[in-house]
Amino acid sequence: MEEVIQEELIEDIVLRHSGRGMDILRKEMKGDYAEEAAKMILSWKKGVVFLATGFFVAGYAETDGPSGTVFLALALKKLGYRPVIVTDDFTRGFFELKDIDTVYMPFDEGDDWCRKVLEKYKPVGLISIERCGKNSNRDYANMRGVSIAEKTARVDLLFEQAFGKIPTIGVGDGGNEIGMGNVASLIAEKLSLVPCVVKTDLLVIATVSNWGAYAITAYLEKLSGKNVFMSYEEVRDYIEETVKLGSVDGVLKEQIVSVDGFGMETEKEIIDALKEAV
Repeated sequence: MEEVIQEELIEDIVLRHSGRGMDILRKEMKGDYAEEAAKMILSWKKGVVFLATGFFVAGYAETDGPSGTVFLALALKKLGYRPVIVTDDFTRGFFELKDIDTVYMPFDEGDDWCRKVLEKYKPVGLISIERCGKNSNRDYANMRGVSIAEKTARVDLLFEQAFGKIPTIGVGDGGNEIGMGNVASLIAEKLSLVPCVVKTDLLVIATVSNWGAYAITAYLEKLSGKNVFMSYEEVRDYIEETVKLGSVDGVLKEQIVSVDGFGMETEKEIIDALKEAV
């Protein structure tokens, strides 16, 4: 009997090399969530899209988050949207490298600041890629459970204020990111982690959050028919630039051109597989 080889979904490509339990969550989630995220984005009227990123690690922002955010933002630009990145000072200069509008939230600001920013820009949608959100203890914590609240601007408040009024998407890889509130009880039960409680309309999971954003970008190309997906070389060069600005690998805690402990050969593997899937 001839063996039937099942085609690997884009969602499965970005869950290769899983080591933080995202593959466990995968079994509990709708199979094509990255495709649903891309469809949601393409349904938005043309306007401002907020993209939140930047995760504090060892004195700097980590390499996971900015790259996925930048290339999704550039894809949105090509599709007629105006991406605006919302972050804090630890990623200062990262996004100007690609001429993307950036708003920096001060560490001591809160709900009032977020209300004013939402009113000023009137975004048609919000997307978070590897951005820490408050957990069930009302703290902002890293994967080791250490508080990073003093080093994390409360960008998640934007998503709480928008929820139910403006479409929101979260991308994460560990359980402490904006959007993981959708599966908080599962994370607490199966991953032994105090979960982020901030919800989004859609959640995209991946082994590395950058890859989750790449998955959405791949689907945007597939669904729109427009050439918006980036090359591996563009990604590598951009990560190199952010490392020069101080970015660190979130697992190794070193200023090195790698992401969550994965070298650029793995980055190339994932990007090439996504390109093939498109």
